[in-house]
Amino acid sequence: MNSRPAPFDELDRQIVTALMANARSSFAEIGTAVGLSATAVKRRVDRLRESGVITGFSAQVKPSALGWRTEAYVEVYCEGAAPPRRLAEVVRNHPEIAAAMTVTGGADALLHVRATDVQHFEEVLERIRAEPFIRKTISYLVLSHLLPESPEAGASQPAPEDAAELRGPG
Repeated sequence: MNSRPAPFDELDRQIVTALMANARSSFAEIGTAVGLSATAVKRRVDRLRESGVITGFSAQVKPSALGWRTEAYVEVYCEGAAPPRRLAEVVRNHPEIAAAMTVTGGADALLHVRATDVQHFEEVLERIRAEPFIRKTISYLVLSHLLPESPEAGASQPAPEDAAELRGPG
């Protein structure tokens, strides 16, 4: 990895934006959109990966299609000052936790939890509360998503109609 950050220009921003919208776009498709050749786009993507700007490519999956139909946000309150690294260790042990962050305000952390049903959510909550430094939790079950296209809602790109559209970058 290069010790100096590589310059990030408008073309890089357009390429990253295109990949965020559809990581399966080919370099040729992106090149057409931003006015570069496929080879030039590939060089830029490689540089953006090497510099750590692009950290990976992933599929967005609709959680309910996998049976994860219950969703909640959980405020976590700790005894004393729980270091973020300790909280991170705990949340990694629970595959139901989709996202976790330390926050300002009364709570020490906020967890985004997905479960198959309310009973499963209750089991997850019991496991979280069993941690010795967790003082209390406050949960908010999600009833509906006001922005259904957001990543938090588990929005996914529509399936391509043509198998030719299924090729990846390059």
